[in-house]
Amino acid sequence: MFRKISPALVAMALVAGCGGSGESSSSEYDRPQAAPMMEESASDYAVAGKGAGDAAYSEPAPTPDTPEVEPGAQQYIAYSHSLGLRLPKGAVEPMLQGHVEACQSAGTNSCIVVNSNTYNSNEDYVSGNVSIRATPDWIDGFLGNIEDQTEAADGEITSRSTRAEDLTRSIIDTGSRLDAQRTLRTRLEGLLERRDGSLGDLLQIERELARVIGEIESTEAQLRALRLRVSMSSLDVGYETKVPAFSSSQSNPLGEAINDFFYNFSKAIAAVITAFAIGLPWLVLIGIFLWIWLKLFWPSIRRKRPAKTPKP
Repeated sequence: MFRKISPALVAMALVAGCGGSGESSSSEYDRPQAAPMMEESASDYAVAGKGAGDAAYSEPAPTPDTPEVEPGAQQYIAYSHSLGLRLPKGAVEPMLQGHVEACQSAGTNSCIVVNSNTYNSNEDYVSGNVSIRATPDWIDGFLGNIEDQTEAADGEITSRSTRAEDLTRSIIDTGSRLDAQRTLRTRLEGLLERRDGSLGDLLQIERELARVIGEIESTEAQLRALRLRVSMSSLDVGYETKVPAFSSSQSNPLGEAINDFFYNFSKAIAAVITAFAIGLPWLVLIGIFLWIWLKLFWPSIRRKRPAKTPKP
């Protein structure tokens, strides 16, 4: 006779699947064998007590160690590129729009425009930026042609950088965790199919199965996001207008200073006149007190001073 399924059996199913919650070192194509399936009979587990689900088991499944990724294993690298362009007046918007259209014409499987903006500070200065996520081949072709496009537009490349991020460890660990969660889901579904436990045990298994399914969906989304970063690199392009040495634009400090010369000069003269107007009454008042002092008080003070006797 099979023993009735108890909370101990559920605890054992969770322990058997705990290997997926830690880090693992198996690759997508060379992962270790999954833990053995749970025996159909519950007699392999010793129930420690009849209390609130306390259980003991014969021997827990060992958690595999996490060695370093082997040098010959497949690597998952995510690349991020950034580019800065300085173009003549009136060339920013046409080139930006041309890059957006080139990405859109390639199709969403090859290129996706994540963000596109233009900023018109004034009539002489326009700036903008484009964020693109595309396949490495498309970006390589774009970067190979951008220098010729910029030179043809009489512009220049001000900055250019590429950053690589190794996602091999993250993808391997996430894939291993997903395999362990799927194994645990299969075991829980097998326990539900037997339906030889009490109603409380079955409800507890259903709740645990719902939790595991939620974790599987979340882990699958994380794995898809990581693989997307590898399969489609990111590219950020910034555009700005060349500012001439002499321009009426307020963004040019020299042109602004020249245009504001007479205004600043008149403002300085006005400040001097204002200061003189404010200080003139005080100068008059100080002059009056000084005249009174010299005419009325200073002569009497001099008479009261003792005369100096000459030395023999």
